[in-house]
Amino acid sequence: MNTTSRKHVVIVGGGFAGLGCARKLAKSDDVRVTLIDKNNFHQFQPLLYQVATAELGSGDVATSLRQSLAGHANVDVKMGEVVAADPKTRTVTTRGGESYEGDFLVLAAGSQANFFGTAGAEQDTFPLYSLEEAQRLRSRILAVFEDADRDPRLLHQGALNLVIIGGGATGTELAGALADMVKFTMTREYADLAVNRARIYLVEHGHALLAPFSLEAHEYAARVLEGKGVQLRLGQEVKEVRPDHVRLSDGTLIQTRTAVWAGGLMASPLAANTGLPRGHGGRIDVRPDLTVEGFPGVYILGDFANIPGPDGHALPQLASVAQQCGVWTAKNILAEIAGRARTAFDYHDKGIMAMIGRDAAVAEIGSKRHELDGPVAFAAWLGVHALLMSGVRNRIEAFIDWAWSYFGRSQPIQVLDRGDEKRIAWDEDVKAPTSTTSSA
Repeated sequence: MNTTSRKHVVIVGGGFAGLGCARKLAKSDDVRVTLIDKNNFHQFQPLLYQVATAELGSGDVATSLRQSLAGHANVDVKMGEVVAADPKTRTVTTRGGESYEGDFLVLAAGSQANFFGTAGAEQDTFPLYSLEEAQRLRSRILAVFEDADRDPRLLHQGALNLVIIGGGATGTELAGALADMVKFTMTREYADLAVNRARIYLVEHGHALLAPFSLEAHEYAARVLEGKGVQLRLGQEVKEVRPDHVRLSDGTLIQTRTAVWAGGLMASPLAANTGLPRGHGGRIDVRPDLTVEGFPGVYILGDFANIPGPDGHALPQLASVAQQCGVWTAKNILAEIAGRARTAFDYHDKGIMAMIGRDAAVAEIGSKRHELDGPVAFAAWLGVHALLMSGVRNRIEAFIDWAWSYFGRSQPIQVLDRGDEKRIAWDEDVKAPTSTTSSA
């Protein structure tokens, strides 16, 4: 087929939605695809907390976009940060000034942390929604242990207090992984340090963990985490975050140099520079077929969109939703090119699951939510996430690291590799309000 007659599809974002769309389109001779992302890799976001806790390496959760689309001459990958989009002309512009115009425009630019106006949170917490953020958090965790090992007096400043803000899947999974990291790894790595002084706090403004799950799962998650020594602060809001403390709504002040933000998501900054209608979480509201009223040829996907579900509520920000809507959009684009009608996105709900540490997980399978917990759910979690990962090599390397961690009872990736997180201003004079204080 003459390449000049091919329809051009510009895709912004190499996450589950964008990559899923590109892979499906790559098999068609009717299109040429330009995929643009600020990174040259696809990141497996559900496993970022395992990078942060040194269970997996960066290469286990990051796959080259070019390798993922290798063998398809009709696909071009460009590394660049898209900062503006014109849906009328289906044109996007990068921070470097490059412009790309397509017959179809697919915006799947993902999400960022939503701090909900919490004082100091944007400046003084560690979000966990990108590979870079996971690497920063890992280095900060290792840095506070290294500093406390060198100077045990830092324990009185809450050096080993780790505070997680948000009790959804990310916060709950991170809390379990951190508890295992402290128990099975740090006690070996730091034999001269009072590792038993480490405290993990999980703060959730609601009254249950894992809100989308069942009551039984709420209770199971709380029971497992408390058994691992995690201190739950349910029904509490974080009112302020400072470099050396977190203050809760009941006045409690927790000394810490490691506050993790897992409190929610909003659309990435690009959403504000599209001129498209935005709704909850700053995400762009879309029609059932994932298009926007009045802008032909424009599709909005994944965490960048509020996608209506069959019950009238927006579908959750899940990897499975993003992946499926990416493939669905590719089918709709090919249908449009062939002169056929688009169809409404039909999400196949495969269920939800969360790992809460060694041999502990909850899973609700299928739309009817058949419930599993314990080792069986743990095994199901491993299998499902391995299948979702891009590339055989990633799967093999991840399983090797999982096996090393499980049978060796230690985390294999103890690498303090970010210099900016090594330097903590322990002597910094940070004024704090008088309140109840926890230093250990």
